Amino acid sequence: MFPHLIHYPPAVVPNVYTFKDFEGSSHRILIGLIRRFAPRGGTLLDLGAAGGELGAAVREHFDRTIGFEYDADRLGQLRGRFDQVVITDLETVKTLPPNVNAIVLADIIEHLRNSTNLLRLVKRSLTDDGVLFLSVPNIANITVRLGLLFGVFEYRDRGILDFTHLRFFTMRTIRREVENAGFRIIAVRGSSVPIRLILGWMPDLLLRMGERVLTWITRIWRGLFAYQIILVAIPK
Repeated sequence: MFPHLIHYPPAVVPNVYTFKDFEGSSHRILIGLIRRFAPRGGTLLDLGAAGGELGAAVREHFDRTIGFEYDADRLGQLRGRFDQVVITDLETVKTLPPNVNAIVLADIIEHLRNSTNLLRLVKRSLTDDGVLFLSVPNIANITVRLGLLFGVFEYRDRGILDFTHLRFFTMRTIRREVENAGFRIIAVRGSSVPIRLILGWMPDLLLRMGERVLTWITRIWRGLFAYQIILVAIPK
């Protein structure tokens, strides 16, 4: 049903996902969680694979990997990082490959009009012991709250207020969304504010020190300081 490459015509704004690999980043946290919670072997399905960096980082953990992506221009990268590639619009997908052991939704559902439908497809696709790994931006992050305090709520090219985001989540609302789709949450993490992307001109030593401090603060007060919320969930 899903050959090496399937190309469906896209219908929505493409995902501007970029891979972030530094202390406290959502992708580094996701990689650690996948290696910890995903059953070894079996199939990994990365929905919104972008350039395939995350899938490549955990490829040795699985027997088979499949990447779904919207942007056809990513094909050159994806073919070398997944066993199968599907180019499609996740809003239009009616079914997903069956008997999947781990599914990743990294920075995806905030771009969708109907994330609940996709989450239900994910649940049907997973094996009984399968695991969902999901991340979304935290609209309750301190940077957004401070902006609102001063009357500022401006959409941007990236970040929490990315102009392509159609939905916004807090720690409470994303938990409710996932649980209502038939999952039980078994782990919650928060990524720290990506100061490396904001203050890239600073010396690397200072950036690494700042990232370490922010990671520690985020662990203590996730609801306020988490830049992105990362959940691990299993079917009920």
